This record gives sequence, C-alpha cells and structure tokens, in this order.
Amino acid sequence: MPAGMIEIDSELCKDCKLCISVCPHHLIEPFNQLNQKGYAPVIFTESEHKKEDRKCTGCALCAMMCPEIAIEVHRA
Repeated sequence: MPAGMIEIDSELCKDCKLCISVCPHHLIEPFNQLNQKGYAPVIFTESEHKKEDRKCTGCALCAMMCPEIAIEVHRA
C-alpha cells in the first residue's frame, strides 16, 4: 500500500475534530497547545515517521471532511 502524508495548517484548524472521526488509521490527534485564534488544533501523529514506516495511505478523507481546508494530502 502506498505511503501518504498530510500537513495540517494549525492556524486554520478550528478544533472541530471531524478529521479525527474519519481517519481510518487513527493518525490524527488533538494537540495540547492553542493556535493564535484560541483553538486547539489537531496534529498528524506520523509526521516524524519515515515514509516506509507510515500507515497513512493518503486517502484524503480528512481533507475532504475539513470545513476550513486546513489539511493538505501528499501521496507517494
């Protein structure tokens, strides 16, 4: 299965957590710091993993669900 990766713009994220609910591999989690607007953004848990170690497939469900267009999907 191809490895994917997402980038989340923490300043656009408004803490709706819709992306968390649709990630099939549970790779998005709440972050414990607030952004400049006072929201607690989410983070991609595999951002530091090597390409071959990632579970993310780049399915883009998280990006499609995001009402703020804060998620960018990269497919390998």
